[in-house]
Amino acid sequence: MADKERDEARSARAHYAIDREHPIGGEMSEVLRGLLTRVQLPWLLRRHANVPVLAAFAFLNGLISIAIMSVIAVLTSSPFIFPSLGPTAFLFFYTPTAPTASPRNTIIGHAIGVVSGYVSLVVTGLTTTGPALSVGVTWPRVIAAALSLALTSGLMVLLKSPHPPAGATTLIISLGLLRQPAQLVILMVAVVLLTVQAFLINRLAGIDYPLWSPRGGAALAPAGAGTSTTAR
Repeated sequence: MADKERDEARSARAHYAIDREHPIGGEMSEVLRGLLTRVQLPWLLRRHANVPVLAAFAFLNGLISIAIMSVIAVLTSSPFIFPSLGPTAFLFFYTPTAPTASPRNTIIGHAIGVVSGYVSLVVTGLTTTGPALSVGVTWPRVIAAALSLALTSGLMVLLKSPHPPAGATTLIISLGLLRQPAQLVILMVAVVLLTVQAFLINRLAGIDYPLWSPRGGAALAPAGAGTSTTAR
């Protein structure tokens, strides 16, 4: 029994790794350690949890992740790059095993944001109106923004698919920055591409990143589940 408990405790620590030297925690050092091991850089591997090394890794990761989308946007003249991709990318490589960073919650969460944002535009009659930044904020726009965020929050909870960056996605749409159906389809394609990139990099690093749903099979952990894990 003692051996089993030790194995479970070790598994829990590996699953919810915290960088002891990093002031805000996360699993980025585990991702970096796996990648450095894969490319055989032992001299840098000894410093994989140092704050400056982690900062450099975060810089390069963010640069590469968004640069890929930006290049696609330039080549296709399509909006493959939008603000809420940034926090999604950060979740993918900072806390990859967290439920909010799973492919399921990421894709469904952004899809909820897209649908909620467009529905709010339809309800308020703003589907052909320019963005709030250029035409100003009106009462219909206020209603659209509030409604879109309310719908996104409620539906993510209802469908057990929490992904905080989706809140930014729905405001991008309800504020009129992206409002054409074709643009919204491209937005979702960008989310899928970034998710695929996260899967490849995390698996390459040896992180047990899920193929779809969060580990454990549940989109949202049952109440009290996290407490027992922490207690061990």
